[in-house]
Amino acid sequence: MILKKIGQFILATLFVGITHAQTKNSISKKLTSELQQISANGNLVGFSVAIVNEDGTLYENGFGFADKKANKKYTENTLQNIGSISKTFIGVALLKAQELGKLTLDDPINDYLPFKVVHPKFKNTPITIRQLASHTSGIKDPAEYEGKGYILKDAENGAAKVNANFRDPSKMMPHGDYLKAILSTDGQWYKKKTFFKYPPGGMFNYSNIGAGLAAYVLEQATGESFPEFTKKHIFDPLDMNGSGWSFDTIDFSKHSKLYVDADTELAFYTLINYPDGGLITSAHDLAKYLSEIIKGYGGNGTILSAKSYKELFTPQLTDENHKDRSDREYNDEYNMGVFMGMSSKGQIGHTGGDPSVVTHMFFNENTKTGKLLLVNTDLDKESVQDFIAIWRALMAHEDQF
Repeated sequence: MILKKIGQFILATLFVGITHAQTKNSISKKLTSELQQISANGNLVGFSVAIVNEDGTLYENGFGFADKKANKKYTENTLQNIGSISKTFIGVALLKAQELGKLTLDDPINDYLPFKVVHPKFKNTPITIRQLASHTSGIKDPAEYEGKGYILKDAENGAAKVNANFRDPSKMMPHGDYLKAILSTDGQWYKKKTFFKYPPGGMFNYSNIGAGLAAYVLEQATGESFPEFTKKHIFDPLDMNGSGWSFDTIDFSKHSKLYVDADTELAFYTLINYPDGGLITSAHDLAKYLSEIIKGYGGNGTILSAKSYKELFTPQLTDENHKDRSDREYNDEYNMGVFMGMSSKGQIGHTGGDPSVVTHMFFNENTKTGKLLLVNTDLDKESVQDFIAIWRALMAHEDQF
């Protein structure tokens, strides 16, 4: 009798498992069909998506083309830069460095920098690492951020379009020299107007330069380059084997071409201020990271301690730090953890954008389910509608797996 009941239990368990697998497969097919229809519009040359929870990746796929002329498909393993989602890696890295005793978030940045950065209107108020990480440092992105910060991969680019801000490879310079040129009083591009009228710790003002400076502070504090530090403490532990911060650290044959529109390729470029938006990764790799930070939010992460994860997600801003606060569901600037965006609707993550790159990555703090979208095409009036349609399709299916 006991053996019979055990057998019945095993059969029942197998049946439940088979039913769940069939349901998941059915949902995957439906979502894939919907995304294929959107891709068929042809407004977005290529894109990839993923849906995850704390147990791992539930769905991942790629659509369209990584190289339209060569008929090369865009897959979940296709690589591209992801824009400002990269900043969340700065946040995780800073908290790992704090765990290692290399810095604390409330340290003044000038404790570590080889050059001084001082707010010209508040010279006696030091800028802290935490203020950089919450975009309250008072540092503004000057014209040189775009005018000097984008560098062509190659001097010759054939028929590919060269953005007006893209500079010749000979103009590449070390990241620290670039920051010094903009932020140090003796820097060649220094201007007082690079700083807002608000004091450090005051108003929220999104700063790409401030983000890059935070990564540079980490380098000075740890004695390791930012790429080395993030590879050791984030990429390797999470098996993000295809990811890197430069073309020479990834398999370039898997990198997507980027598109100004459905028919125009954009020349490949890199960023001097690379930590703020230059991570090159895939939906497959980024899904592992998103799953990990969902685990971390629940206190079960592996690459940071529970204490560090709690700080990563602790809101740093109030109404006093904002002129106005949008309550859109995916507004990643409503509040900030440590370079971790938070909307008023319980969505945590970040958006990203660079020339011919548009990205979203968020998870729901209640359902602990997350999703991401990477696109290799600039958005116009038509393609933005397709981007929205993709995101809505992910929203409709994320809790069904």
